[in-house]
Amino acid sequence: MKHIITIFAALLFAATTVLAAEPNSYQVTGPVLEVTDDLIVVQKGKEKWEIARDKDTKVIAEPKVGDKVTIHYKMKATDIEVKGEGKKK
Repeated sequence: MKHIITIFAALLFAATTVLAAEPNSYQVTGPVLEVTDDLIVVQKGKEKWEIARDKDTKVIAEPKVGDKVTIHYKMKATDIEVKGEGKKK
């Protein structure tokens, strides 16, 4: 019985570690201003949000200009440039 509990605890820890590595999900809702194969522009308040899209983007119905949509997205770094060393202790 102790072995089963130990295995279960290890699996639970592994699952939470994998889930913790996922970036946060966000969403934006507003009217569509522009749609292309690789971009959708949505008005949110006074700001225009440009969201990239690709072949892996799940689209239930193709949006058109003027449609109100909710877009779910995750932030992902495309490159990282180090400008200098951090403060030394």
